[in-house]
Amino acid sequence: MKFVLFTDLDGTLLDPSDYSYDVALPVLGALKREDVPVVFCTAKTLAESEYYREELGIKDPFIVENGGAIFIPHGYFSFEFSHTVEMGDYSVIELGARYEELRRALEEIRAETGLKIIGFGDMSVDELVEEAKLSREKAKLAKDKLYNESFIFDESEDKEAILIEKVEEKGFSLTHGGRYYNIHGRGASKGKAVRILTELFREEYGAVKTIGIGDSRNDIPMLEAVEQPAVVKRRDGTWLELPSALRNLYKAKGEGPEGWIEVVEKFILGLS
Repeated sequence: MKFVLFTDLDGTLLDPSDYSYDVALPVLGALKREDVPVVFCTAKTLAESEYYREELGIKDPFIVENGGAIFIPHGYFSFEFSHTVEMGDYSVIELGARYEELRRALEEIRAETGLKIIGFGDMSVDELVEEAKLSREKAKLAKDKLYNESFIFDESEDKEAILIEKVEEKGFSLTHGGRYYNIHGRGASKGKAVRILTELFREEYGAVKTIGIGDSRNDIPMLEAVEQPAVVKRRDGTWLELPSALRNLYKAKGEGPEGWIEVVEKFILGLS
């Protein structure tokens, strides 16, 4: 049986406080030795994902911007597969809308409703450094979006329904993960991307078992698409609430990377 790990980054593999991952390095090394694909399934951009792939030495496909696109390194699979475009070293399966369309829709919503919406595209690098507590280098990577716009919704919860209605009226979808809301194409989701990539892994390896690890609402589609969903504990000591249909959901006792390690050791490495 071939294991395939789909993982969120922020608050999961990366520490929710400082984005560190050092504690997870030994387990990542074990996954590499066992030839287990580690597939990022994240809200992060292509540029951010490439940064962490380089840092962690991961060469597997990855899913960016909440399912906006799947990036598959050239030659990764031994067969030809349908994809949208070639981009650098990747064959790309695009599922989401383009960034320019999403920015335009948000600007229209802001003008029509007066809602306080502040997108990453509205902030300078320095403002994003302050807002997201990122280094300048990482803030630049976070602004380099292709298929998704992250934004702060500085309104009371009761106005969220208006936001959702307007986003859908424009033909797009909304997700909310942690601090930020995200607007993206209606055909894009982490779950759809996971299912597409899982089929490619099955064509390559035959039987596979998929494990997914997340921590926030925008991870729900991913967790619904894998055989073994798991959530790590969040900073406030709670776990993400998930649909009751996910009967085999595993709730890790650890927070962030500690919980991530717990899941990998239990379900892939057989160490617990």
